[in-house]
Amino acid sequence: MSVEIRTASITPVRQTFSHVARRLGSDKPASRYQEATFDLQSDCNFHYRPLWDAERELYDRRRTAVEMKDWYAFKDPRQFYYGAYVLNRSKLQETAEKNFEFVEKHAALAVLPKGLVRRIKAILLPLRHLEYAANLNNCHISAYGWGAAITQATTFAMVDRLAIGQYLTRIGLLIDGNTGESLKLAKDSWINDPTWQPLRKLAEQSLVVKDWFELFVAQNLVLDGLVYPLVYGRFGSELSQSGGSVVAMLTEFMDDWFAESVKWVDAFVKTAVAESPQNAALIAGWTHDWTERATQALAPLARLMYFEDAAPALDEARAKLAARLTKIGLAT
Repeated sequence: MSVEIRTASITPVRQTFSHVARRLGSDKPASRYQEATFDLQSDCNFHYRPLWDAERELYDRRRTAVEMKDWYAFKDPRQFYYGAYVLNRSKLQETAEKNFEFVEKHAALAVLPKGLVRRIKAILLPLRHLEYAANLNNCHISAYGWGAAITQATTFAMVDRLAIGQYLTRIGLLIDGNTGESLKLAKDSWINDPTWQPLRKLAEQSLVVKDWFELFVAQNLVLDGLVYPLVYGRFGSELSQSGGSVVAMLTEFMDDWFAESVKWVDAFVKTAVAESPQNAALIAGWTHDWTERATQALAPLARLMYFEDAAPALDEARAKLAARLTKIGLAT
């Protein structure tokens, strides 16, 4: 008996969802990112106005002073929707877990000089509280922002910041053998140490910013743009040169995450700036204000890390941020 296998070609009735086809201008195949992003924002048929802000709808474009003709003009260069994001992060997490497993298995932190361990505890561990503030800020943007193009990206960032805080926590647990003593000291430093109070104050001030796009600029562009090069960039390199290369393994996720984060944050701000001169002026004002405030808040931390080289280190971080701002059309 012979079996004949035939193939049939089926022409789909349509290539994508109709609302996506309307945006693309024709019924052509769309990417998964486009189908998972375009026009998902609820914009009508709300049942009630929030009692705490009765002048606005539940979802309202007026929650920011930035104005856009089309809030879906924002494009994530990473093309992250839920599926793509999860796959990408699973790879990063796998690498991070292997690094932590290696350090724990070989007790690599135990052989570090005590002075170096004290610096790690004094500088890195309190930053987990700053990461929690970043998590809450991106929660706010995701809750009150307009358009899935923005809010899905900030939701991913929200989860990332929680992960970074947890990795910093795990470093503390590795240092003290899971007693949590290092984390208690780090919390006390965050609350009481004069070195951390300006940065703590800035973090708490950011938590009450109402304009969600200003908060996006303050947190994801300015504060991250100064903290990560200052701490995980230069300080991480100095630790590696002084025998603390094991710390670079434990903070590899932070380095990789920031390099990726710069791409979508800059792309979003550039799009808003290019929309109108009014947007450009507004965002430039926010950027300048928060850059000055963040620089002052980070000055004591820079002195703790770099001693007499604190000012050059902070200037270097500001220069890197300024270069990014120039590329996205913001005067520095």
